[in-house]
Amino acid sequence: MPQSGAIEERLRSVAQDAPAQEPAKPVDREKTCPLLLRVFVSDDGRHHRPDDFSKTSVPSNELQIYTWMDASLKELTSLVKEVRPDARKKGTVFKFAVVFQDRTGRFRMREVGQTVGGSKGPNDTVTLASHHFEIGDFMDIAIQLPRDSRRY
Repeated sequence: MPQSGAIEERLRSVAQDAPAQEPAKPVDREKTCPLLLRVFVSDDGRHHRPDDFSKTSVPSNELQIYTWMDASLKELTSLVKEVRPDARKKGTVFKFAVVFQDRTGRFRMREVGQTVGGSKGPNDTVTLASHHFEIGDFMDIAIQLPRDSRRY
C-alpha cells in the first residue's frame, strides 16, 4: 500500500500537468453565419434597468450588429465607435452587460466587463462565448465619455 505522502505528491503532479481550461475553438468566420446582436447604448455611463426590457418593448437606442460568438469586447467597442463618433474620444469607457431572460421570463442583467478607448485593458479579449452569451440575449453598453468632453 503506497504512503499517503506519495499519493498526494502524485496528485499534485497530475494537477499541474493538466491544462487549466481547454481554450475555446476559434470560429471560422468564412463558414459560420454571423448572429444578430441587439445592442442598447446609454450615454450617461449607467446601464439600462432590467425592467426597461420586456417581451413587447426595449429601449429606443438600439444598434444591430452582425457578429460571431468569438467577438471580443474590444471588437464590439470598435463597431460601436464606427456609428457613434462622440464615443471615439480617447479615454471613453464602455461598460458591457448581457441582458437575458431567466426561467420565469423576467429580464436580468449580468455585467461582463469594460473597455477604455485608446488603451489596453484586462477585458479587451473577453468574448461573448466566454460569458455564456446565448443567441437571443441582448447587449447593454453604458458609454462614459472622458471628463473633459462630457456634454453639460
